[in-house]
Amino acid sequence: MAKVKDMTRGTPIKLIVTFALPMLLGNAFQQLYSLVDTAVVGKVLGTAALAAVGSAGWLDWLVLGCMLGMTTGFSIVISQRFGAGDHDGLRQAISMSAILTVISIIVLTSASLLLCRPVLTAMNTPAEALPLAVAYSSTLFKGLCINMTYNLFAAILRALGNSRTPLYAMIVASFVNIALDVVFVAYFHWGVAGAAGATICGQACAALICLASLAKIDFIRPKKADWKLHMPTMRRLLTLGTPIAAQNVVVSVGGLVLQSIANGFGMAFVAGYAAAAKICGILEMAGWSVGSAMATYSGQNLGAKKYDRIRTGVRHALVVAVGMAVICGAVGIIFGKSLTMLFVSKDADALDQVIHSSVLYLRTYGSSLFTLYALFVFRNTLQGMGDAFFPIASAVLQVVIRIGLGYLGAWLWGCFGVYLADCGAFVGAAIMLYFAYRAKINKLDSAGRTALI
Repeated sequence: MAKVKDMTRGTPIKLIVTFALPMLLGNAFQQLYSLVDTAVVGKVLGTAALAAVGSAGWLDWLVLGCMLGMTTGFSIVISQRFGAGDHDGLRQAISMSAILTVISIIVLTSASLLLCRPVLTAMNTPAEALPLAVAYSSTLFKGLCINMTYNLFAAILRALGNSRTPLYAMIVASFVNIALDVVFVAYFHWGVAGAAGATICGQACAALICLASLAKIDFIRPKKADWKLHMPTMRRLLTLGTPIAAQNVVVSVGGLVLQSIANGFGMAFVAGYAAAAKICGILEMAGWSVGSAMATYSGQNLGAKKYDRIRTGVRHALVVAVGMAVICGAVGIIFGKSLTMLFVSKDADALDQVIHSSVLYLRTYGSSLFTLYALFVFRNTLQGMGDAFFPIASAVLQVVIRIGLGYLGAWLWGCFGVYLADCGAFVGAAIMLYFAYRAKINKLDSAGRTALI
């Protein structure tokens, strides 16, 4: 479980796929317990509770995405130093990452609990769903320390080429979460807060498993001197972590605005939109896994100055990603109705409208999924190469398109315009990232040739 992987040697496509597969399985289990959360809430507690979880989704992701962005940025520095064989710098980066993580936990927990209700109210959350949405989100936010600790441990392991241990951790967390979902919601009747509490307990188990694995890797164990504040390393960590966190926040703001537009179409539409969003989370996880693999792959190869391997890896990753996107998109389009019924009971209020809203979203989303998968590959590759500007610039463009098309589309085509907003945002951001990647890799190639001369 404590193995690491050097991605600067070997066949790129084999390295990327074998690294991505455990992450994909881990994401599958993570999405599984997220689905069970939503399914238990929808079937046991009803349409209002389902709408509440859906309304809170983008706010929850705003905070969680910020944490994930920080730890992802930290892992890039760690992977680069591991690829360069700098074990002293590696230990120092891990120690400084831990300190910055503690600070982030304090700030994010305080801010999220303070702003939870005002933000959900400003999003036009349906009145019946508002108190439930606040209860769900505030419970999750109270457990941010556990969530971010797990994300840091998992990010360090992945930076070292170990994507298996986070998989094992997530499998255990999923089973714990699913069991506690049923106990807390169906038997103890703790409502949506019980579903959120089950998630926190599962993440605690995952964090402990990752910690046990990290403890077995001798060369990363920090020494006393490594805990001394080292400002150049902290600046480097923040230089990469903050833009990725900001990128996730920016994307989340666009999602919040789009959710507020969706909330204006009523409870049944919001419930269908929430069910479809959970399904879309499953459909996109394969692309996210390949993208995450590319962040580690490009980071290690940048550290080793093997730029041709980065170029080859991106080509292979795109072939794999687009192929998986076609398959996943077809699943959402063909089985949309059956998948939606996992989240709603047959006697739910306005059942036909809930199903129609979900199925239409899945068909639209599935048709454009390949652009999102390409976006993941280019964005994560640039982040692994240390580019902090274009990933966040693409996120800003994504938000501008999403909000603009959201309002314009809702005005012209009603709820269908909300679905088109996501698709347009994917296309615009993917195009920008493609040209940014081309410019970055060509610049590195030119610098390498000049150095050889």
